[in-house]
Amino acid sequence: MFFASDNTSPVPPQVMAALNTANAGYRRSYGNDDEMGEVRRLIRDVFEAPNAEVYLVATGTTANVLSLATLVDPWQAIYCHRYAHIAMDECGAPEFYSGGAKLELVDGDHGKILPVGLETAIATQVKGDVHSVQPGALSLTNVTEAGTVYTVEEVTALNAIAKSHGIRTHLDGSRFANALVSTGATPAEMSWKAGVDVLSFGGTKNGLLGAEAVILFDPDLAWEFELRRKRGGHLFSKHRYLSAQMLAYLQDDLWLELAARSNASAAKLATTLQALPDVTLTHPVDANLVFAAMPRAMHKRAIAAGAVYSAIDPEGDEAEMLNCRLVCSWSTTDEDITSFMDALT
Repeated sequence: MFFASDNTSPVPPQVMAALNTANAGYRRSYGNDDEMGEVRRLIRDVFEAPNAEVYLVATGTTANVLSLATLVDPWQAIYCHRYAHIAMDECGAPEFYSGGAKLELVDGDHGKILPVGLETAIATQVKGDVHSVQPGALSLTNVTEAGTVYTVEEVTALNAIAKSHGIRTHLDGSRFANALVSTGATPAEMSWKAGVDVLSFGGTKNGLLGAEAVILFDPDLAWEFELRRKRGGHLFSKHRYLSAQMLAYLQDDLWLELAARSNASAAKLATTLQALPDVTLTHPVDANLVFAAMPRAMHKRAIAAGAVYSAIDPEGDEAEMLNCRLVCSWSTTDEDITSFMDALT
């Protein structure tokens, strides 16, 4: 009954096997290993982007902040949702790595930026006025922090606004695979064809030990990214262990299979929760995250039975409704969901 996060799951056996294979003998360092060459080829093929440049880092924070730093100057603004991961969970890393670029927070229901909100936010910056932060980049998150998913049409509309103001777009895709499974879109449709310039292509939340890809659809950004990665201390010497993970992830569409499992588990969990009279879902369940409100008494029973998830203040009036976040991973089982529901009731 472990629903705390999808980054707490075990590693799929295919990935562990790939790491074991990569551990034999010697490989060239710093991303010059043969495995990385194959990763680069597969990503270019999967994304229908033969000229894209591909780099691997170990964490999602690194992928996000190096990507953004490559897109903006220190005196520019990064537009993102008020509750975006880069705003709430990166400890100021976007500002630090960009040399001080300002996060401009945009509101929107269920974790999504609306076109009118983005247009208004950009319009508040006086372009060409030395007293004002200048428009720099748009950062979208798909799957959002509320567990919702932008459609291709929504991403395209927001990027059209960004491009009309001369700014580029970064997509935080820590759960990009889950978004694709949810919408049925292709990787290209949800990224560069929709106007995305740089994608943080997640792996850790979808089963990897610790590997994320940064995909630069504009190869002219590559040299600056390489310098920033090295200067920031994120160029791995024994890079083959990142490459091996990502290679196994991409082969035979394992990444999509894992995401389909976690999405399906979340859908089942949401359906069973909705059947309870005292439970309300607080956001649409589009992918592998479930947000719900339920009486404190139910939370106390579940926690006492060993359930692990994000709940607010489980002590107090047992009738009070409390919000919680439940995250399903590739390894969540039907038995996990059944045991959790038994514990609630």
